[in-house]
Amino acid sequence: MVLLTNTLLKLEKRARKIIKPKRFLDTLQITVKGGHGGNGMPKYGGVGGQGGAVYLKAKDKCTLKELWRKNPSKTIEAGNGEDSSKMRLVGRRGADQELEIPCGVTVIDNETSKVIGELNVEDETCLVASGGAGGCSGSNFIGTKGHVRNITLDLKIIADIGLVGFPNAGKSTLLKAISNAKPRIASYPFTTIMPQIGVLEYSDYRQITVADLPGLIENAHKNIGMGHQFLKHVERTRLLMLIVDINGFQLSQKHQRRNCLENVYSLNKELELYDSTLLEKPSILLVNKMDLDGSIDTFIENENYFNDLSLAVEKISEDIRPEKLLKFERVIPISAKKYQEVDKVKEEIRQVIDALDRRNAEDVETKINEKLRKKLMEHGPKMV
Repeated sequence: MVLLTNTLLKLEKRARKIIKPKRFLDTLQITVKGGHGGNGMPKYGGVGGQGGAVYLKAKDKCTLKELWRKNPSKTIEAGNGEDSSKMRLVGRRGADQELEIPCGVTVIDNETSKVIGELNVEDETCLVASGGAGGCSGSNFIGTKGHVRNITLDLKIIADIGLVGFPNAGKSTLLKAISNAKPRIASYPFTTIMPQIGVLEYSDYRQITVADLPGLIENAHKNIGMGHQFLKHVERTRLLMLIVDINGFQLSQKHQRRNCLENVYSLNKELELYDSTLLEKPSILLVNKMDLDGSIDTFIENENYFNDLSLAVEKISEDIRPEKLLKFERVIPISAKKYQEVDKVKEEIRQVIDALDRRNAEDVETKINEKLRKKLMEHGPKMV
């Protein structure tokens, strides 16, 4: 009987592990401590070694979950400086601690709420806790404590394109159709509960990354639903790609059903209320599920409004009416499920991204030329 009970308990534990979903960790709070400075030696004027420091280093193939697993106590402490001795008057410096974190992390001091640094490029480093000074004559030869900080590591995914849409609009289906990603797909809302990254590959070996983010709902800017956990990942994308269901969307019986045009304005409103600067990013609108009956007539009826949102903004109810409107670079009717116009989507994305790259290159060149011009200018004496 005991053996049977133990066997059943083991099976239950295994089942829990299998059923338990993989949690995507995009925020982690840790404590970092610089090493204590070593004590000096007053008799011989010896100086203690400086305490080690704690650094963060950005790495592409790294996750916050890995950092948490390696440091379950969430406390990272650098080595202490060596005390001065007869054999070594100047003590050795304590060992530094270098923590690998994913690219796209913002480091925030929890006490002051100030940003310590942002690590967006691989191998970028950030000092988060300095070591204490070694003991010397100025400190009565007593080593000082290292810097102690409670910090938050806030990950914002870096991708070329961010997919924005309400649940069940077909974002994951589209990502699967245009890239190498294998997101979870189902006929009910909120199948995407963690960001998925897909890579669009072209014949000239160009690669463009697309982030499929958890479905947005109304009032997400107030942190309702996945709220800020979703919207913060849009900040670092270069291009917004909104996707709506041609037949509209209703989250539940308690919520109002909105048609496809109202959904576009509602998405615009949520982005505006969270951060109006997001609306300055170039954007593409995809109208999905065009394989369904009546979809072509609905699209033709709203096509002019999709291309110029100002034409119908006065007809939209105030609760979803934005003040600042998106201006779409492209409006493309598609059926992600049937792979209709999928190749066109890839080509249009490439054209918009390439145009954006050219504009950025021109801006950089203009700034460089302006700096050179100022350096080469002759500055003669000035009359006062």
